[in-house]
Amino acid sequence: MTRTLALLLLLASPAAFAALPFKLGTVEFREVDQTYAAEGLVEAVKQSTISAQIAGRIVELKFDVGDYVKQGQVIARIDESVVGAQAAGSQAQVAQARAMLENARAQYERSKQLFAQNFISKAALDKATTDYKAAQAQAAVSLAGAGEAAATRRFATLVAPYSGVVSARYVELGEMAMPGKPIMTGFDPKDLRVEVSVPQYKVPAVREMSRATIELPAIHKWVKAASVTILPAADVKTHSSRVRLDLPEETRDVYPGMFARAYFAVGRAKKLLVPAAAVLRRSELTAVYVVDAKDNVQLRQIRVGEPAGEGQLEVLSGLMPNEKVALDPVQAGIYLSQKK
Repeated sequence: MTRTLALLLLLASPAAFAALPFKLGTVEFREVDQTYAAEGLVEAVKQSTISAQIAGRIVELKFDVGDYVKQGQVIARIDESVVGAQAAGSQAQVAQARAMLENARAQYERSKQLFAQNFISKAALDKATTDYKAAQAQAAVSLAGAGEAAATRRFATLVAPYSGVVSARYVELGEMAMPGKPIMTGFDPKDLRVEVSVPQYKVPAVREMSRATIELPAIHKWVKAASVTILPAADVKTHSSRVRLDLPEETRDVYPGMFARAYFAVGRAKKLLVPAAAVLRRSELTAVYVVDAKDNVQLRQIRVGEPAGEGQLEVLSGLMPNEKVALDPVQAGIYLSQKK
């Protein structure tokens, strides 16, 4: 009798759960945020498309989609033969204009001396003065042209304006680039946000608490919004306002265009919670594997409400506080089938 009682106590103890091939979670009744859910997309705060500013053949492409590029690194080069020749021609024109300017200056100085000695007329001095000013203007024009040619030549080398990841490449090596033709698109993965639409009647509650949790279903991740910004404008057709939620810098595996769901805190309430990982969804069935103190595993249908953040779901029916559930429903199902 004593051995039987000892065995029952062992099965009822927490150590009995350690024999199970899966981890357990606890159904808890606690105060959490009441939330309002809104769907949106991830977008990059810094995202830009680098385009060609001159015509020429692409002779070098240093990066491809998915590559990380540091600020200032060369991402592509365009053949600069034509613009290089234009720059050389502009420099030659500058040299010619300077020579003409020196000649006009010397002629002007001589004309002033001769006019002072009454050897030339006032008209001759006026002509020398006009020629000198014209040479000055021509030199300025040549210098400006040379500067423009040098700037155009620099357009043959495309550099990254900031550090980021290449998300699209639109050209191949050897293709012809034309002014305005996109070359690459990139974004800064450290500066991402989610933008959603919120009905106007919900905006005051969202503004009051200014706190939200973001669900990224594609990567099964929940993160807290670093900040919540309500744009000071409303859509006249949908009567909704745009809200931006900044993602924390440490968020990984997130890219512009990904689907996201924002849960705005609009109040506080006590709810019965179950770990979201424990919930099994099969067609119309929503259930969990409940484990009692004797390691008995039972599949139990439940009804859940909205997510409560931090990987928790609200339980509307089917569970009681402090019950244990399997955090790996697949493994729990295999375990149950092997025991039968």
